[in-house]
Amino acid sequence: MIRIGVIGMSDGNAHPYSWSAIINGCYSAEEINKIGYPAVTNYLKANEDTLGVRGAKVTCVWTQDKKISESIAKTAKIETVVDHLEEMVEMVDAVILARDDAGNHVAMAKPFIDRDIPIFIDKPLAITIEDLQYFSDQSAKGKFIMSCSSMRYANECKIVKQELGSLGKLELATAVGKKDWIKYGVHLLEALFSLLNDPRPKSVKHIGQTGKDVVHIEFENGFLATVHLFMGITPTFQISLFGQEGWRLIDFKNSYSMFRDNIIEFVRSVEEGQPRLPFKTTEMIIKTLIGATESLQKEGKTVYL
Repeated sequence: MIRIGVIGMSDGNAHPYSWSAIINGCYSAEEINKIGYPAVTNYLKANEDTLGVRGAKVTCVWTQDKKISESIAKTAKIETVVDHLEEMVEMVDAVILARDDAGNHVAMAKPFIDRDIPIFIDKPLAITIEDLQYFSDQSAKGKFIMSCSSMRYANECKIVKQELGSLGKLELATAVGKKDWIKYGVHLLEALFSLLNDPRPKSVKHIGQTGKDVVHIEFENGFLATVHLFMGITPTFQISLFGQEGWRLIDFKNSYSMFRDNIIEFVRSVEEGQPRLPFKTTEMIIKTLIGATESLQKEGKTVYL
């Protein structure tokens, strides 16, 4: 049994609750609703028959607030609440850093990386080149670091991916989502890269504005994509793929499925002793994310990756 520690929580991100529940196979609807995430309760309830991940269990939890830690523990029947992050090091076989505030990732991941404990870090892995370089250097030393958006494992992507041959030569992709570029643009980048078998990005250019992000990406193979993140639109995540002989619209709806498959991939990776998702793939996506931010700061200048 792989003993997993969960680290949370950041504002607006219920992953410490939902992922712990998915792994441990149980949840408290009352507790999740009390903290304001009824949508999480709804998808857990709708998928009760597939809750639980064989061979793994969340055995301890830490957050910046012990009351939050105790609430997460109550939700998923987690045995141990630790007072200090570092206490987990002696108690777990792997860690899920379930915070999406990337500025904290290096400091919170370091105790586990230093002790060779496999770690999954919630998206985005980093938002500065300096932090990304730290993780890149550690990965190059053989440290087990895995990070991605769960949209990489979305069923909606898998369905369309098996139909790509019928679209002919792909020429363009457009992706649309709600909220901010840093925390939510990474979702669409992850799905887009995965759909296209992770091509190398050549350049990125931000042609929108803060809150109305429009990002143009050119890949080394000549493929073009635009990613649109608008704060004021109806919540949605969609990708349209256009080929010379057909097109497909991908409308992302099933959060539970992508979360579960992501967790299973992490657990399988721990069992196999190395991340099944190459770090270089994550690095390309994060460089694209950071490059677009740099382009915005430079008034739309093209940033070469």
